[in-house]
Amino acid sequence: MATLRFQALKEASNRKPVLFEETDKKSILFGSNVFNEKAMKQYLTSDALKAVQGAVLNGTKIERKLADYIAMGMKEWALSKGVTHYTHWFQPLTGSTAEKHDAFFETSYDGSNPVEKFGGGQLVQQEPDASSFPNGGIRNTFEARGYTAWDPTSPAFIYGTTLCIPTVFISYTGEALDNKIPLLRALSAIDEAATDICKFFDKNVKKVTATLGWEQEYFLIDSALANSRPDILMTGRTLLGHTSAKGQQLDDHYFGSIPTRALTYMRDLEQECMLLGIPVKTRHNEVAPNQFELAPIFEETNLAVDHNCLLMDVMQKVAECHDLKVLLHEKPFKGVNGSGKHNNWSLATDTGVNLLSPSKTPMSNLQFLAFFINTIKAVNDYETLLRAAIATASNDHRLGANEAPPAIISVFIGEQLTKVMAELEGVTDGKLSPEEKTDLKLNVVGKIPEVILDNTDRNRTSPFAFTGNKFEFRAVGSSANCSNAMTTLNTIVAKQLKDFKIEVDNLIDNKGLKKDEAIFNVLREYIKVSKKILFEGDGYSDAWEKEAAKRGLSNFKTTPEALKARVSKQALNLFSEMGILNQIEMEARYEIELEEYTKKIQIEGRVLGDLSINHVIPTAIRYQNTLIENVKGLKDIFGDEFKALAKEQITIIREISGHIEGINSKVEAMTNERKIANHLGTAHEMAEAYCNKVKPYFEEIRNHCDKLELLIDDEIWTLTKYRELLLTK
Repeated sequence: MATLRFQALKEASNRKPVLFEETDKKSILFGSNVFNEKAMKQYLTSDALKAVQGAVLNGTKIERKLADYIAMGMKEWALSKGVTHYTHWFQPLTGSTAEKHDAFFETSYDGSNPVEKFGGGQLVQQEPDASSFPNGGIRNTFEARGYTAWDPTSPAFIYGTTLCIPTVFISYTGEALDNKIPLLRALSAIDEAATDICKFFDKNVKKVTATLGWEQEYFLIDSALANSRPDILMTGRTLLGHTSAKGQQLDDHYFGSIPTRALTYMRDLEQECMLLGIPVKTRHNEVAPNQFELAPIFEETNLAVDHNCLLMDVMQKVAECHDLKVLLHEKPFKGVNGSGKHNNWSLATDTGVNLLSPSKTPMSNLQFLAFFINTIKAVNDYETLLRAAIATASNDHRLGANEAPPAIISVFIGEQLTKVMAELEGVTDGKLSPEEKTDLKLNVVGKIPEVILDNTDRNRTSPFAFTGNKFEFRAVGSSANCSNAMTTLNTIVAKQLKDFKIEVDNLIDNKGLKKDEAIFNVLREYIKVSKKILFEGDGYSDAWEKEAAKRGLSNFKTTPEALKARVSKQALNLFSEMGILNQIEMEARYEIELEEYTKKIQIEGRVLGDLSINHVIPTAIRYQNTLIENVKGLKDIFGDEFKALAKEQITIIREISGHIEGINSKVEAMTNERKIANHLGTAHEMAEAYCNKVKPYFEEIRNHCDKLELLIDDEIWTLTKYRELLLTK
């Protein structure tokens, strides 16, 4: 049958792995296309190099004259590698990255004297058209001006023949129009607040850096098969499709031998990552068929976020060379695991100490407990903001499913640390004896040569889990920009650390307590008030949902519900006080995220209607006509006996008619609800209407279509099936 589906299957089955040969060791390749310190030492003057280093380490401003020298060196380095264009590479509020390429090439006014030119002004600032990027009402559509400004803390890099310069993106009136600005502000806030706390324990600490290690999950499918599915092309997921008889139930894909085509893709991708300075280290099969994961070494959070944004783009481009399609949607296939992007977060000092790593000395562990307990307290107080930070239309499909954390934010810390917290809370007089101070030591039990076991087990049902020397924010979606989650997390912890210092200083200055006792007293109270957020059990269970409600924890199962926290009084006060986002910027982001949710559901509804009416129903009628002709033939041959002989055919004909009627009626009802929603007044009203009135039809329509898939002759079914999408190597 010459349908697109069978053409795609034939093409996919004839694929051969793309030959790939690594050119050098990863250590040699790493950062070759990055204007890093090694490159800067070669191409910059000592003063220019010091200016960049000062901006990175201390946030000092780079003088215009030095910016010219930096631009000159950056241009010469880029030209030596065959670069022809440059771009300011930024992260508008679309969730992806943006770039506008300009050639180094310039001429004089009369067209003579061609030259490669790139100055400090072009490095530091550009003016892309801002009118078509989401702005949440900050700018009128006819006011197009926006600015990108160089972020020296994230090094420039070469991709293809273009020099990419990481930048922030602001409006003409100064409001943040991107994801990077609030992240940089939050990282500055956590640095200041955490450094102040560190000085209780070590006066030599001058800087604290928030670190991030993301884990990127994704699906790989053959590009021909992807192109045969309009829903995958337009929404990133399958809106229809009956589950395959064999999926992930045998657990045979997880950590299994990596398929050859996938492995050659991974090797090619890793080489590109090495050139771009993205320190990817781990690769493996994930739970679902054709699902995989890669993870890097931890980095400073701003750089880690940039690297993840860049990676998601590079993944798609490398996949094209291998005739593959990368699916980053959180739930591209029904009935198998979706994909997340676990954000592993910690804090490190400029003296080389991980502040969330337990130690063997009482003093070090008091420092560890200070940051550990304050983080828990921050999550306890601002759990609705964390939930809002990971709320998207695509992540709604994943949260609460069997492979993902529930929509209820809770913290898992493990049995040993739970006992430590209970013991600390149990000290009643507010003072620590020398013995009790010694007991703060956390003994790590069960040693294996050269490997110390983690002092916690792992709980995959926990959205926010402590995993030995870091917290793992597991609820972040696979397609998300990490900056949203990291901005919120670093902001709430910075605020909590500021409050903690005020309380400790008050006990020292006004109550006469010693420093250690003051710290302990405040931490003990935090333990008492943060108990509701701690949960060690099964986050998927109905019992936990009931228990969470008793504790007063939020359970926002949809994005419109969750996003309300964005503009709550608590959120507006917090982000304003910490200097992260003002009220205008917060409300703009709220509007943008609601609009994005609405548009994604709207697109899915349109695609689903098209597939149902123009693919499924015609195929169903075609097969039904074949059955009708069969029944007529039986009647012609057997006369009155045909009823008994054609009983099953008649039953199937009726079933098909019932499903066709169901599809038609539900698609019509969905379309009418969409029309009503489109004329509602506010962004929130529209989002809620799409969530509660339009989206519920998706599953009903899908159910009818998936039933027809089982009834209709495989040879005429036009849409590539799950078994083909998931199990074609």
